[in-house]
Amino acid sequence: MQDNNTPDGHPHEDGRDPDQSQRFLDSLPEIAPGQTFTFACHPGVPCFNACCGALNLMLTPYDVLRLRRALCLSSREFIQNRCHVDAAPDTGLPLMRLRMLDGMPGRPCPFVSSQGCTVYQDRPGACRTYPLGRATRPDGSGGVIERFFLVREDHCKGFNEDRQWTTDQWLADQGLEPYNASNDRAMNLMARVKERGAPVNTKQANMALLALYQLDSFGQFMADTGLLDRLDVGEERRRAVQDDEEARLDLALDFMETVIFGSSPNLRPKA
Repeated sequence: MQDNNTPDGHPHEDGRDPDQSQRFLDSLPEIAPGQTFTFACHPGVPCFNACCGALNLMLTPYDVLRLRRALCLSSREFIQNRCHVDAAPDTGLPLMRLRMLDGMPGRPCPFVSSQGCTVYQDRPGACRTYPLGRATRPDGSGGVIERFFLVREDHCKGFNEDRQWTTDQWLADQGLEPYNASNDRAMNLMARVKERGAPVNTKQANMALLALYQLDSFGQFMADTGLLDRLDVGEERRRAVQDDEEARLDLALDFMETVIFGSSPNLRPKA
């Protein structure tokens, strides 16, 4: 099985390209449905916070939404002060990477403290998924096929804890449902661009940066351009997009399909 996205679940590995990520996951033990593993992370574990530094942590659009809202920052402030922005070489789409505290020993995550994560309720999906690695590929119908791997690192003492989990139990406990739902949609968009074999152009890349990673600014863009007036958007969805950033991101993903591919099954221009 060839997986087309960068897998979730291991912040140190998220900076790899998809092929490197897949080779890394293939070197790990796969967790079958219903199979259990033992793990816990808390201040009593000797290695607590040891994995929260020197990260190459990619941020998805939903990660950025949750983090900058929790920090009460505009998206532009968050991106300027907290992120490195690159372009994916195979798709040309923007890639967002969390900026570590490079001037401090161990290059710690900017959100880690001696008590743990200061943005725990809104921490990125990769942090939530660990110690699992999650690899996905499109299923051809808008969904994904997923596989899970156990990322067992020598320094991590969480595996010595007694708490037992299945993958489903871990995902539910870590609140991953909204993260995976949004991230899988973004992954499908990236996979479609990669499959066609031609990166997006500069105008499309700039629109992706606005629509997917700057939802507050995208809301203003829609108001200024009358975008919603030109789209076949029901009144209920229109209100949701105006008031709720999760709904706005969902529309933004549909909108980027139309920008890149000319159409989207979930968003059409008004007749």
